[in-house]
Amino acid sequence: METVCINQDLAAPAAANDFAGDMLIAEALASAARGDASAYFDLGVAFSTGSHGAACDLVEAHKWFNLAAVGGHGEAAVCRAEVADDMTAREIAEAQRRARQWLGAGLRKAA
Repeated sequence: METVCINQDLAAPAAANDFAGDMLIAEALASAARGDASAYFDLGVAFSTGSHGAACDLVEAHKWFNLAAVGGHGEAAVCRAEVADDMTAREIAEAQRRARQWLGAGLRKAA
C-alpha cells in the first residue's frame, strides 16, 4: 500500500531538479526545528513518498507524522496510521523513539 497523503504545497513535477527538492527539505527542517507542525507534516509526506530529495523511509515518515499529530496537524494522524500499516512493530517503536528524541533535543535547546 502506498501512502496517499500529499500536501499539494510540497508536490512538484518529477522533472524538478534535485536542488529544489533539497532546498524544500532544508526549509522544512528549519521550520521543524522551530516546532512548525506543518513542516513536520511536509517532512512526513516527503519521507513517505521518497520525494523532494528525501529517500523513502517509513520510519522517518512515521516520526514526522507523529510529531505533526502531536502538534495538532489535522491530517497527520491519518497519514501516520496509513504509514504504520506498512511497518513492523519494531519499525514503529523506532519511529516513536526518534520522535521522542527529537522532542527531547528541542526541549534541551530551549532551556
